[in-house]
Parts: sequence; structure tokens; C-alpha cells
Amino acid sequence: MLLLLTVAIPLGLDLYLPTPEDNPLTIENIEQGRRLFFDRRLSRDGTISCSSCHDPDRAFSDDSPVAVGIAGRQGHRNSPALINRGYGRLFFWDGRLTTLEAQVLKPIEDPNEMDLTLPEAAARVNLPPEEISRALASFVRSILSGDAPYDRYINGDRNTLSREQQLGLQIFRGKGNCTACHVGPNFTDEKLHNTGIAWRDGRLADEGAGLGNFKTPTLREIARTAPYMHDGSLATLEDVVDFYDGGGRPNPHLDSEIRPLRLAAGEKKALTAFLRALNGVIQEGALH
Repeated sequence: MLLLLTVAIPLGLDLYLPTPEDNPLTIENIEQGRRLFFDRRLSRDGTISCSSCHDPDRAFSDDSPVAVGIAGRQGHRNSPALINRGYGRLFFWDGRLTTLEAQVLKPIEDPNEMDLTLPEAAARVNLPPEEISRALASFVRSILSGDAPYDRYINGDRNTLSREQQLGLQIFRGKGNCTACHVGPNFTDEKLHNTGIAWRDGRLADEGAGLGNFKTPTLREIARTAPYMHDGSLATLEDVVDFYDGGGRPNPHLDSEIRPLRLAAGEKKALTAFLRALNGVIQEGALH
């Protein structure tokens, strides 16, 4: 008999974690998903696993500008953090999939990542592809980050943010206009936007979801997940703040919310200090 469980939700996150009726959270699924996540047999040459690009010590992201697969093959997009993806509505930088169950299989098949067909993967781990999908999705759904200094501050502990970070929060909500896209408990609207990052020398370098639109990433654990943007082209949080302060990169399809901010040096410093206060407690498989 399978034991149905609920995830222990960290402070600051929505207490309702969406879970498909046909893939309820169980100890068995999450633990099987955890094993598969670290299993190198899911790559053609047995050299990498899901964790190779999604390192638990880096909020389940990595430090490479773009994903690196078997034999050093490079993709063309950054490996996103997997924290709080159970709340996600769109997956991949271009938002091309709408469920975790579909998303978790794609890196296995991608020739620039794990380069293994699903029948081959299933044979290696003695599971049908559907079981691999459900298990991996369940494990990813259990990866949560909350209880950050920001969350404790919002819940009444006024000592958890420094005065500089409090100023940064004001800028984040006001002059910085960050909440136009980074909104809600997970600091993302789960929508697609053109910030200009995909445009270089007046040309579209990566079409994304069309004309340079890419999904808003979560800002939780942002200080652990450098480099930034869908192409890993910005090395530091300071670089990201400078990019948005300058109004993004001009192009014919720039999002209407992207415009020069004209922040003072101290305001930029305060904003990056606040962003670091979004690092919290990461848990995975924590159930009751």
C-alpha cells in the first residue's frame, strides 16, 4: 500500500503545493526519484546525472553559463535552479512545457545533455518511462526553498534584514519596478518577457518563445545560482542590477516594463543586498 504524504512547506511559500491527481506524492515515488536524479545510467556514456547540471549545493543549478552534457557537449541555455518548481506553470526557459512530468524526461533525450532514448533509459533502470517521469517529477516537486531572512522579516522579525536590505526591499517594490515580473511567494509571475538579453548587435541570438521572450525565473536562492539570465551571460548580481538599471537591451520587442531606472550607486548596492536575503533553507523530500 502506498502512503500518501504532504510536503512540509517552509515559511514564506504557498501552503498549497499543486500535485497531479495521477501522480500523488508518496514516499516511494520521491525516494525513487531521488535515486534516479543521481543515477548516471540515465546518460548514454554513464558520465552524468541530473545532478551534474542541478547541484544541490547551488540550489539545484550549476556554475556554467550553459548546460554541459556528455563528452563536454554544450547546450545554449543556462541550467535553471529547480527549487520550488512544484509551483511552476511553465517549464524550460521558453516555457514550452506545462508539467513537470513532461519536463523531467527531456534532458535525458537531449543529444547535448544525456543523449539517451527513453526506451534505453527505461531498460537500464528497469522501469517504464512513465514511472521514471512520475518519480523524477515527484522528487523535483519536493525541492523547496523558503524561511529566508526576508520571510522572517515579513512575518514580524524586524531584525532579520539589515537597514541596507530594508532599503533594497523598498527599491525592489518601488523605484526598481522588480515586482512587475518577480511577484508572489516564489518571486516570479511564471510568464515570458523580452528583456533584450537575447538581442546582440541588433540581432536575435536566441528566439526563445518568439522574438526573444524568456520565462521569469524565481529569485529565491538567487545568490547561489550565478551566472544569470537564460544564456548565463551575466556573471554577478551586480551585473544583473546594472543591466536592468540601464533599461535592458533595446530591441523592437522589448517588454514595456523594461526601462532605465537611474539608480544611485548606494541604491544598487542596497538592492543586491536585499536579493541576498532571499537565500533561505533548502529542503528536498522533507515530508510528514
